[in-house]
Amino acid sequence: MWLFSDLRRRHILKNNPVEPQTWAEVLKRLPILDGLDAEQLQCLRDRAVVFLDQKHLNYLPGVELSKVDRLTLAAQAELPLLALSEDLNWYQGFHEILLYPDDFLSPQRNRDASGVVHEWQGTHSGEAWLQGPIILSYPGVRSSGGWQAYNLIIHELAHKLDMLNGSANGHPPLHDNMHIETWAEVMQTAFNHLNQLLDNHPHSPPPIDAYAAENPAEFFAVCSEYFFSGPDLLHSAYPKVYEQFSLFYRQDPLARLKSLHAADPLYHTQVNRSGHTTNG
Repeated sequence: MWLFSDLRRRHILKNNPVEPQTWAEVLKRLPILDGLDAEQLQCLRDRAVVFLDQKHLNYLPGVELSKVDRLTLAAQAELPLLALSEDLNWYQGFHEILLYPDDFLSPQRNRDASGVVHEWQGTHSGEAWLQGPIILSYPGVRSSGGWQAYNLIIHELAHKLDMLNGSANGHPPLHDNMHIETWAEVMQTAFNHLNQLLDNHPHSPPPIDAYAAENPAEFFAVCSEYFFSGPDLLHSAYPKVYEQFSLFYRQDPLARLKSLHAADPLYHTQVNRSGHTTNG
């Protein structure tokens, strides 16, 4: 267990104050935070500040981040951990987030069922390396934060949660009240179903981003971004997956979204839901 001392945390917060107008601009940019109460938002703000102290944001030429930009990124990174213990180092194994000005080429290597190794250059908007950095394209970062079932930041950081058990395989470390057999059965069943739909109906839109069918690790990462940015779509497509994610993240974004709609029937969620591919 990795313990983060309260004294150290208070020191970081004291030395990195956030002006109210700065945080207000962050909230304006992030509809997926709508419906969180004042205590949750305070906690998220503090955790975002600590995140920026612990992780180095490195920019390539063509990327410039203001304080609001940095906090906006960090708030999305910390949203999945909001109900999880801050004493545990959930985002261990990396210290750097590298931002590219656009999508980037990345060498890919795969061995097929017959043993033949294939190598190619793939265009990606994000990558998470085991015991290494996270790479994000700035356009993907700028497109994240709404209820559009897309969030590059959450997607790549979900890979880091998955990697807590080793290589990413769609099986992050579960809580004591969860059962690995149930998790495995639910995830595998949904993953198989998505692949069957894509095989049998290649010209029909899938219920979630088709990139989730690449492998179990991408299924977990894509479903994580849907859980927070398109919970109604994930619940409609795979309610048992949503239930397992609610147990894992200890949050219920769908209930929050429904409350927002109940309070304001004109609250819009159908913006930019045409589908994005993270490829990472």
